[in-house]
Amino acid sequence: MNKELPKVYEPQQVESRIYQMWEDHDCFKGVEDSKKKPFSIVMPPPNVTGQLHMGHALDCTLQDILTRFKRMQGYAALWVPGTDHAGIATQIKVEEELRVKEGKTRYDLGREKFLERVWKWKEEYGNRIVQQQKKMGVSCDWSRARFTMDEGCSKAVRETFCELYDKGLIYKGSRIINWCPHCVTALSDAEVEYVDKPGHLWYIRYPLADGSGDIVVATTRPETMMGDTGVAVNPEDENFKHLIGKKCILPIMNREIPIVGDEYCEIGFGTGAVKMTPAHDPNDFEVGLRHNLEVIRVIADDGHINENGGPYNGMDRYECRKAIVKDLEEQGYLVKVEPYNHNVGTCYRCHNDVEPLISAQWFVKMEPLAKEALRVVNEGEVKFVPERFSKTYTNWMENCHDWCISRQLWWGHQIPAWTCDDCGHINVKREDPTVCEKCGSTHLTREEDVLDTWFSSALWPFSTLGWPEQTADLNYWYPTSVMVTGYDIIFFWVARMIFSGCEQMKKIPFHTVLIHGLVRDDKGRKMSKSLGNGIDPLEMAEKYGADALRFNLITGNSPGNDTRFYTEKCEAMRNFANKIWNASRFVMMNLTIDRYELPAADKLEREDKWVLSKLNRLVKEVTENLDSFEIGVASAKVYDFIWDTYCDWYIELTKTRLNGTDEDAKLTAQNVLCYVLVTLLKLLHPFMPFITEEIYQALPKCGGAEDILMTAQWPEYTEALNFPAEESAMEAVMDLIRAIRARRAEMNVPPSKKAELMIVTDQAEPYQQGLHFIQRLAYASNVTFPETAPADVTGLVSVVTHDATAYLPLSELVDLAAERERIAKELEKAKNGLRITEGKLANEKFVAHAPENVVNAEREKVAKYQELIAKLEESAKAMA
Repeated sequence: MNKELPKVYEPQQVESRIYQMWEDHDCFKGVEDSKKKPFSIVMPPPNVTGQLHMGHALDCTLQDILTRFKRMQGYAALWVPGTDHAGIATQIKVEEELRVKEGKTRYDLGREKFLERVWKWKEEYGNRIVQQQKKMGVSCDWSRARFTMDEGCSKAVRETFCELYDKGLIYKGSRIINWCPHCVTALSDAEVEYVDKPGHLWYIRYPLADGSGDIVVATTRPETMMGDTGVAVNPEDENFKHLIGKKCILPIMNREIPIVGDEYCEIGFGTGAVKMTPAHDPNDFEVGLRHNLEVIRVIADDGHINENGGPYNGMDRYECRKAIVKDLEEQGYLVKVEPYNHNVGTCYRCHNDVEPLISAQWFVKMEPLAKEALRVVNEGEVKFVPERFSKTYTNWMENCHDWCISRQLWWGHQIPAWTCDDCGHINVKREDPTVCEKCGSTHLTREEDVLDTWFSSALWPFSTLGWPEQTADLNYWYPTSVMVTGYDIIFFWVARMIFSGCEQMKKIPFHTVLIHGLVRDDKGRKMSKSLGNGIDPLEMAEKYGADALRFNLITGNSPGNDTRFYTEKCEAMRNFANKIWNASRFVMMNLTIDRYELPAADKLEREDKWVLSKLNRLVKEVTENLDSFEIGVASAKVYDFIWDTYCDWYIELTKTRLNGTDEDAKLTAQNVLCYVLVTLLKLLHPFMPFITEEIYQALPKCGGAEDILMTAQWPEYTEALNFPAEESAMEAVMDLIRAIRARRAEMNVPPSKKAELMIVTDQAEPYQQGLHFIQRLAYASNVTFPETAPADVTGLVSVVTHDATAYLPLSELVDLAAERERIAKELEKAKNGLRITEGKLANEKFVAHAPENVVNAEREKVAKYQELIAKLEESAKAMA
């Protein structure tokens, strides 16, 4: 055939063409097949606001590797792609654009017109991440792409809401919730990030109403005290028991508030007395319920003090804090101030401080749902990889609060609830109602709030497959096989998918959760805009090729652990791609066959059996590693085999036959070279799909082989290719060659300088069989096999392996006189360096005052000099 590949691999010219070929041949389509086992993955849907970042790139690469692997193994494989409407993030983007370009707010447009703008924005920008994913080589079934607000997903959301409401698992109530004054919406507990921040503890005197004294409370939030409706103490606290039932005066507001006894207060913590602000603290709210305290909200949705804030009405919450502290001090109520570090809740989106406040919101009751979601993980129906993350999951599930699902946004799934204007009854319906189910009134007002983005995402594994309809897709592909995601959204998403699947489908949503870490920069820092350390994966793919980027991301990566991204590694992986390319070019230039077939065992040379035996074991190990989700381990094994075993050794070992006159030997070498290369391309394909497909297309095929590598059959281990004796014999020869070459390199002997070689061993047969390799690759002029070691080894260089010792005459390797002179100079230089360094360390002032790392560096120098001197003296002795 003698087909050639271009001299240089240009990924920019290859990748888009190969991807188009896959699409043209419908390679990505998940097709139900009763004869095949299903393997399905649903993609964690990236935000429509998004641009591909390194986290996405890693996530996609891991999913693609698993999907390609299972597809080649003969599974019916489906990878469902999609995007998320990302309520808060998308609305903020469009509002910013509206403000900057037109100087308008969403209220100027009204809900309907604003939502038209968001949909238009989504169509314009929302699918760019899809094109970016394609550049990464992802093999999704794009014909099934979903969006969390498409018609099918919307129907699933409505059905779920109504089902849960009918069962009493969704309710509307006034509770303390997390509120972001910047995004102007409620947040769930999972959307709050806690940051340790420096603050203060203000001690404030509350006078007793009967004038008999005062009670001192300590607070980190004096700006909420206008909403105080009580002071609580522990009923067993001897310092305060006598005050329970009395009243005190709220400073500034001059309002009487009760003193109550409640075990929530810890004796000895702070002053022992705690101000109660039920509208702005979840614990105070619970105490307030127990003691029937009034609920007064003083902070408005935008973070300013409202009309209940007295003289501070209209101030920003932190401006109010300064003003009230000043007033308390001037009026004699401030006892003292102490510095105090504490955890402050911040919004996961905008990172502004979250405000706990009372609000009428919609909630999901978590306790009934958590039971089954805990059971399926505890009993192993859903497995986490690594297993340690199951503890993270169960800890959160065992302690989760009711989930606040309403958001004060316009973009999202509007809550399917209508309040009757006449009787106040809430009508929750799958279809828009025209009359109130309770009183028959036609005056109904739709709930304005939308659902938390995670509510629709929680249904993703089954809503994407057609639920609530009982589709063929759902019956065949659900539960899905693996969920690949980062540890940072176990609470946000994984937990919610599990309890939603258990509740809605009565089945787990997936069998395995493969957790990966974050991609950090080369210093271990999280990539962020503020640090300016983000790296665009598309730039890396454009410069080095998508294959090099993919291989960089997964090499050294282990489940659950963060990984550092080094640009230099992309360069190294591009070099690896070039190594494969050049090796393939060499093989093709030496082929005279137009199809390959593995020769019978009796036709194989020892080196053929060696490489086939090693390859056979590689197939077994890589398959096991991928089945165990040890993707980084699998990739490293394939890398090492290609670079070392195939390129550096086997190709070299076949050159004599390829260039010889024995046609049978030549054809055997070609067939084995081709078989091993194709097998390696198959093993490498899930990791580096583009270059492997391009090479495969140019190679001769085995009889009946598939035309496209992506859909080719995954290699399987076979006992027929297990040759332990030949493998061991070849390894012995190679060990000796490596050792001799290493020794010659130490002595700076060029390959052109050949030397006689004596091999002393009890196991001569492997070396005698591999004589032509030893002569050529160990640069030997002649090889002999004396029965015993030389009596006098003066002037000989010895090289030792596990079962042989080789001797080389020193005089044939180096100019003895010149080498003695060189060693003497090196020895003198090393001894001088040692003297100077030891002198420094003998100086007590230097050791006492120099930085520790400097002193340690000098001590390391001493050790290195001593080691070098010992080696040089040994070399000098050998030259004597």
